[in-house]
Amino acid sequence: MLDTSPLTAAVERFADRLRAMPQSRLQQGAAAEALHLARELSARAQRLEEPHRTAPAREIPDAGLFVVGDQVAVAGLDLAEALRAADAEAAEAAGAAGAGEDRETATAPSGILDEAVRLVEQADVRATR
Repeated sequence: MLDTSPLTAAVERFADRLRAMPQSRLQQGAAAEALHLARELSARAQRLEEPHRTAPAREIPDAGLFVVGDQVAVAGLDLAEALRAADAEAAEAAGAAGAGEDRETATAPSGILDEAVRLVEQADVRATR
């Protein structure tokens, strides 16, 4: 099973910082940065959960400055769950195909995980500087 704890830790750390920020700091761009991140994480989770979906991803609404921490947390945890499910599916498919088959699709969730962690860390830096 894919260990998504680096993503959940980064998401929870950033969400906690957002929840503790004063309104003035959120208005200076931290909330916009966080909402952008939440929308990106949500879109990635939706692509994993519904890979054949042709409609655009459902977008997280702008619910105001004081909820962006929660929106980041929910979107990040949703992505972590989608990654674990995709990894389990890929491992099952590779097992059914045989040990000698190419497992490229089984490694894809780990790459998505690494990229998501980087996105969260970069958003945290931009929002808190």
